[in-house]
Amino acid sequence: MSVREDLFGRSRRSVTVGILLLISLIAFEQMGVGTAMPAVVADLARVEDYAWPFVAFIATTVVGTVLGGRWCDVRGPRLALLVAPAVFGAGLLVAGTADTFAQLLVGRLLQGLGAGAQGVAVYVLIAQVYAERSRPAVFGLVSSAWVVPSLVGPPVAGVVTEQLSWHWVFLGLLPLVAVAVLLVLPAVRGLTPPAESLPRRGLVPAAVAAALGVAGLSWAGQHTDVPGAVTAVVSLAVLVPALRRLVPPGTFAARRGIAAVVAGRGLIAGAFFTTTAFLPLMLTATHGWSLSAAGVPLIAGSLGWSSAAAWQGRRPELSRPRLLRIGMLGVAAGAAGLLLVAPAWGVAWLALPFWLVAGVGMGLGFSSLSALLLAESAAASTVGSAGSASAQVGYHSSAAQLADQLAQATFVGLGGALLALLTTPAVALTVLLVVLVAMALCGAWIAPRTGSREVVA
Repeated sequence: MSVREDLFGRSRRSVTVGILLLISLIAFEQMGVGTAMPAVVADLARVEDYAWPFVAFIATTVVGTVLGGRWCDVRGPRLALLVAPAVFGAGLLVAGTADTFAQLLVGRLLQGLGAGAQGVAVYVLIAQVYAERSRPAVFGLVSSAWVVPSLVGPPVAGVVTEQLSWHWVFLGLLPLVAVAVLLVLPAVRGLTPPAESLPRRGLVPAAVAAALGVAGLSWAGQHTDVPGAVTAVVSLAVLVPALRRLVPPGTFAARRGIAAVVAGRGLIAGAFFTTTAFLPLMLTATHGWSLSAAGVPLIAGSLGWSSAAAWQGRRPELSRPRLLRIGMLGVAAGAAGLLLVAPAWGVAWLALPFWLVAGVGMGLGFSSLSALLLAESAAASTVGSAGSASAQVGYHSSAAQLADQLAQATFVGLGGALLALLTTPAVALTVLLVVLVAMALCGAWIAPRTGSREVVA
């Protein structure tokens, strides 16, 4: 069976489209809510409460990620792919009908819980449904499912908020949740639970502790005062022991195999997404660009990501660790190039080509990590009754997503602290970029460790 037939043949077309729609819904919700949130807070709360809807979502995403991973490893992804979208949809309904800030927060908590579990379940579904040769192409499509909402989500959410109401930023997605579930339902019916699952004690307390730690870091990143510093220290003290249970042994040392894959996910996500968060500020505060103009390099990066992800998906015979190294070096080169933009003497227009390079690197690296995650899970686990599914894919997928979430929370918080402590954004963001370039170079260094075996052609 060809890769294209495996993805879009008669028996697979609906599940492939359903997976992409599930991912796109989460991506659009995350991108769109940021645009609508000023109107939401102005309607229901005070500006001092602005961070709480985001913190609530992040916290329960961590819990949903961990619990969804364990659920999939024990029971398989069948029920998770039905319940998680239902919880996400319930969160959209609660938030979309909110007339109090408390109700909005409840909706955001439900959205995070559903989104976290749903993201892991999709990875496990991919492991069970698609042949290994086809997975690079699947993850190329998944990357596009994130990139497209990043381009259209903010402007669409802005128009909906201005012309209708911010409520419809949430409510407008509800019909699409139902469509996505109906599309994946035929494939889900035939899935069977893994033949066996490794016992993992203490995951629920560790998930709650990690949620509190990540939420605390996120909040501290927006409050660069003494309480914020204390919160950051306490959050790290809670988070580090929890992570010992939630990620594979050897992750912090990037031990060969699945541990290096999880570490690589944190490094590439931390370097790329943190830079993305601060690039508009760099261009507006230091060089006087308008907000719309400052978004152009982000669009270039998104297009580079999507194009590179699609390209690697058509070449399943290529070495994923080698592509990962090239991708990490691309992200490092893009962030390093911004060192010529960040200072007051910098050349602002260079942000466009350099962030295009970083986007290409992200498209190669992130998709390769996803394919390696499933391959290394299969290598490290007992194969279940489904034949292609690992009894640990859920655990490993949740660990990778946690590394992603933690890296972003930590380094965005570091950027906020540097902005508060140093004299100008030009100085603070230059220092931050040096740290992020070092992270990406570290990712390139560990890339060969991510493959204990090659993805088969």
